[in-house]
Amino acid sequence: MRSKIIVALVCAVAFSGASGFASAKGCLKGAAVGGVAGHVAGHHALLGAAGGCAVGHHMANKKAAEQKTQTTTPQPPPAK
Repeated sequence: MRSKIIVALVCAVAFSGASGFASAKGCLKGAAVGGVAGHVAGHHALLGAAGGCAVGHHMANKKAAEQKTQTTTPQPPPAK
């Protein structure tokens, strides 16, 4: 049981290293959470880790885009 979680985490680390650190934001955390959730939901740790990595990566990109929009949007001057 624990070996499947370990395998899922090792795969997640290996895949994130292959794609580069800049593009792997959110993947490791998502893979860890997804692997545990997949294991608990019916011994599908690898499937959960893969799904968690995809979702975590998507959420990290979404957050980065929102932060970029907030920093590039000019703020109106304060009212007197």
